Amino acid sequence: MTHHPHGIDPAQLSDDDVRREVAHLHATRHDTLTGGSESALEAHTERMLALEREFLRRFPAEGAPDPMRTRAGSREAAGQPVPGRDLDGAPG
Repeated sequence: MTHHPHGIDPAQLSDDDVRREVAHLHATRHDTLTGGSESALEAHTERMLALEREFLRRFPAEGAPDPMRTRAGSREAAGQPVPGRDLDGAPG
């Protein structure tokens, strides 16, 4: 049996497994931060970053920010000028 100290390489996981692992790590982050040892937090961080990189590689559209959560999107929705763009959304 192969030993994987920080889990299976994210590139070897199925899409469903990557999604599940990312959700689980996000759900356990606070407990690891507040109650885990320094080495546990370091291992959790390394695993989380590796899985998040793989998630974004596989699902780039899901990692794109919601336009309303960006300064430009919020200004545009409010009818304010957006630097680099006209109000009609055309490049400035």
